[in-house]
Formats: sequence, C-alpha cells, structure tokens
Amino acid sequence: MSDKTEIRTDGAPAPAWMFSQGVRKGPILQVSGQGPQDPATGEYLHHGDVKAQTRRTLENVKAIVEAGGATIEDVVMFRVYLTKRADFPLMNEVYAAFIDENVKPGGVKPCRTTVFVELPQEPMLVEIDAQAVVTD
Repeated sequence: MSDKTEIRTDGAPAPAWMFSQGVRKGPILQVSGQGPQDPATGEYLHHGDVKAQTRRTLENVKAIVEAGGATIEDVVMFRVYLTKRADFPLMNEVYAAFIDENVKPGGVKPCRTTVFVELPQEPMLVEIDAQAVVTD
C-alpha cells in the first residue's frame, strides 16, 4: 500500500514534461521546480526581470504547497536556481519579502540553497523547488 499522492493545482502551471507539480508521501511534500510562468497559459513572464520572475515563481510554488495541504511555514527547504550570480541580491530581496509575508513573526524560516545553473528555457532567470513536512 502506498500513501504517495500526486498534487495538482490550477494555481501553478502544468508540468512541461513527465513529472508531477508536487508529490506527497506521508507528511513529506515535494514541489517540482517552478519557473516564472503564468499558471493559466504556461507563458513565461517578466523577461529579463529577475525580481518579478522570482515573485511569480514563489507564488507558483506556494500554490502547490497549499494544494498539498501545507503552508509556507511547513516548508523546510527551498532550492533556488539562478542563471547569473549578479541576480542574487535582487532575487534575495524578493525572497526575503515573500518569507516575511508568509512566515509568522518569530517563526522558523525555511532553509535555502542557491545554485547558479543554465536553466531549461531561455527566458527563465530563476527556478525554485521546495520540500515541506505537513502536520495535518
């Protein structure tokens, strides 16, 4: 018997390839890497604007986290993938504001790793995935 469940939501873009938006197994919720896409159309948004792309990407991640029964406060780890080291301060500014909005004052902020990579689609400046532990 498997308690593994695929997570789907219209609040984030449909997966482009053969993977799930998210998967929950027991209390563990993994969100696949999300990019700066419009949830309804899948169109890449905010070309060249890493701040706007970061915000859109975080909102896509949040939609999947919530569809999986969790909140951003349940996230234990974000992984941020950027194409340029120079974009780090701009991404970090938006990320910090998002965490302030979604984690109660005095709450435990999620861990984070930032990696610099070449992303799968040309317009993407950022991709973010997350892992949460759901405490129903």
